[in-house]
Amino acid sequence: MKKALLLIAIVAFLSNAHAQSGAVRPRRVSPTGSSNATGASANNASSAPTVGAPRLDTTRAYTLLQQKQYEAALAEARRITVADPQNAEAWKIAGFAELSLKRFKEAADDLQRAYDLQRAAGEEDVNTRDALAQALVRSEQFEKALPLLVAATTRPGVRPDAGLLYYRGLAEFRTGKIDEARRSFEEVIKLEPRNSAALFYLGRIAQDKKDLNTAITMLNRATQSDPQLAEAWTLLTVAYLQRASSAANETQAKADYANAARAGESLYRLKTDAASALLYGQALIYAEQYARAVPVLERATNLNAQDGTAFYFLGIAQSRLKNFPQAIVALERAATISTNDANIYRELGYAYEASKQYAKALAAYEKGLSIAPNDADLKESAERVRPFAK
Repeated sequence: MKKALLLIAIVAFLSNAHAQSGAVRPRRVSPTGSSNATGASANNASSAPTVGAPRLDTTRAYTLLQQKQYEAALAEARRITVADPQNAEAWKIAGFAELSLKRFKEAADDLQRAYDLQRAAGEEDVNTRDALAQALVRSEQFEKALPLLVAATTRPGVRPDAGLLYYRGLAEFRTGKIDEARRSFEEVIKLEPRNSAALFYLGRIAQDKKDLNTAITMLNRATQSDPQLAEAWTLLTVAYLQRASSAANETQAKADYANAARAGESLYRLKTDAASALLYGQALIYAEQYARAVPVLERATNLNAQDGTAFYFLGIAQSRLKNFPQAIVALERAATISTNDANIYRELGYAYEASKQYAKALAAYEKGLSIAPNDADLKESAERVRPFAK
């Protein structure tokens, strides 16, 4: 029974969790990158002009960039590129300013222009290339970024930058090169053992491979490094639930369910949206903390009145607390939303039966059997109440 419930939890939530965490990209929420992710070159457009003698002087634009006056630096660089479109240094400064202003698509375009001009002149600049790679990742142009990042992290005799290694791993991950991504993230944590973004992805990769022990280890490290990393708490909660469902003994299962509840609570402190409330509520149910689960799941149903799974788990919590009228209300609502879920009718039948509404209980059990005709538990339940149904 518990495994059947858990399957609903994981299928319903993991798809959502992975939709979000697959987007743990340099943009928001979750790992936006290493602490050095834009550090090596973003605010440091190297030294002076890199291509020949520019026809227009870029000194003022460069000085403004160094002073972190990014809008002013960009405006000055733009003025130069309009008058002198072949001025690689002006394009470069514009790109660095845009990177610092988080205008990543524009930064990638301008840095690409600078890099092309540099290469045409035979004066390729490493800082420009590295910044271009970062801008391409931040604008989700992973295929274009990857060869630049490989070059940046494999320079002979040069220790790779952890931020660039992280971006390489992210680009590999987002282009389906999972084993390569894992190796890159492992290199990141050798350099920065508390890099929460790399730890998060190592946890996710392990979880996707069903290596739950490694996933839990890495996700715990990620949350210890960055307690605000909601995506890590999400996947950690799910990983504990998954491991509990296949535990060799009840003691281990209970420990993992308790850990899932704790991880879910940490998630819920950070995010009180419907999905987070549902996951936390489920974890509380598996940990048999039904009274705590009720208000959390009520919030989930209030935030998303069309989520049959949330009403289903709310009904379970109320039923286990022997609040059968409230359980019936929640489960009836779940049944109107998720009409083909035999588990809902199993729980609804039980709540009716406990309330001595035997005819309704029989109808619920038989509805469940129409969906899952070989379910032995539903068959037994239907036969149990049949003599009392009027």
